[in-house]
Amino acid sequence: MVGGLIATGCSSGGEGEKPGGGEKPGGKGGTSATAAPTKAPTATPTPTPTAFDFTPDPKRAPKTEAEARRLALAVVAGPDAWGPEYVKRSPYLSDPEYWPVLDETCSWETGSRPSTVLYSVTAYSEIPAAGGKGNLRVASTVTVHRTATDADWEMASTLEEALRCPDQQLRAGERISGLISVGNSFGRDGMYTAEDSLGERGFYERDDVKGKQQYGWTQSRIGQVTVAVVVKGAAGYSETATATTTGTIQPQVNALVTMLNRVKKQLEVQS
Repeated sequence: MVGGLIATGCSSGGEGEKPGGGEKPGGKGGTSATAAPTKAPTATPTPTPTAFDFTPDPKRAPKTEAEARRLALAVVAGPDAWGPEYVKRSPYLSDPEYWPVLDETCSWETGSRPSTVLYSVTAYSEIPAAGGKGNLRVASTVTVHRTATDADWEMASTLEEALRCPDQQLRAGERISGLISVGNSFGRDGMYTAEDSLGERGFYERDDVKGKQQYGWTQSRIGQVTVAVVVKGAAGYSETATATTTGTIQPQVNALVTMLNRVKKQLEVQS
């Protein structure tokens, strides 16, 4: 599911060989030029990547909070990465010390930023309620860890949270339920955009809004950096676009891939 969500343009058909032609011997007493049977063009499949297309430069890896902050703010996706209808929410950026923790009762609380995290920031965007549609809220998060191993542990912990707590209390009057989670490492199920990725799907509910809406969280890792996007559905929106509803999957893909490309630009070896 996650590979299908973030894979973009994984394969395309190529040109096959041109149909061959020539002469062949005719009957007794001479030759005659006739066309050889034609062959249907064969598609040349796009090669499947065998390695991650990213070479990090150790000198560019953040080692201090200041360096991590600069990278995180350069990477985090604002409304422009989601789509033309999205605007900034207020407040737009999270507090630098904000760190959510899922407690034993499956409720999210504010905890302390771990020592393994150099910096983390979340940017909040939305499409305001209008024209019979509800308020669609989205967010993107960038977390810079001290090491790639630390970032890998965050991925594992996030995957475990949905398994441990399929129903979660986000805050008073706001919750998610029926969560399922899937993790994909590079090369699995068409996932070639990051070293590791995971996704959660479920239902989102608010006390002041009737009914359940779709909920989606996708998170990926490149080296010591994790990026995540979340969509809290609203009336009039569906995961994929229909004749009467606007889809949320493509904006989610846009925001995630934008951040992954920005991470590579910040960390890769410069030619």
